Amino acid sequence: MSEQKDLLTEELESLTIKRIKLIPLWIKIFAWIFLIMAGSIPIIIILALINGSGLLSLYGFQTLTPFSLTGILIMLAFALKGIVAFGLLKEKDWAIKLGLTDGFTGIAACTFATLLPLFTNFTGFTIRLELVALIPYVMKLLSIKSQWEEDMKV
Repeated sequence: MSEQKDLLTEELESLTIKRIKLIPLWIKIFAWIFLIMAGSIPIIIILALINGSGLLSLYGFQTLTPFSLTGILIMLAFALKGIVAFGLLKEKDWAIKLGLTDGFTGIAACTFATLLPLFTNFTGFTIRLELVALIPYVMKLLSIKSQWEEDMKV
C-alpha cells in the first residue's frame, strides 16, 4: 500500500511545473541585476558615511546624498526589488503578489516623475525608459499569477 502512495506522489510531482519555468529569461536577468543592486546597499551606506555623497537614481528620481529622503526611498525601492527578485528566483509563494506591488508602485513613480516637470519648473518632458520594462513585467506577472498560486495548492 505504501508503494502505491509513493507512486502517486511521484506522479503528482512530475506533473507539477516548476514555478521558475513560468518566469521568462528577461525577468530572470533583471532579477539577478536587482539582487546585486540590493546587495550593494550596505556598501553604498558605508561609502556614504565615509564620503558623504553618492549618486543614486531610480524611476527618474536621483540624489547625490544617500541620507536624504530621496536617497532613503531609492535604497528602500532597491531593497524591495531585491526581495522580489529573491522570491521569484526561489519560487516563494508571496513573490508574485509582492512583485505586482513593486511593479505598480514603479509605474506610479515613473508616471509621477514624468509628469512632475509639467507642474514645476518645466525643464523638458521625458518619458521614463523604466516603463518599457515595468509594463510588460506587470503584464507577465498577472498572466502567470493563477498558475503560480495553483502550485501553492498542490
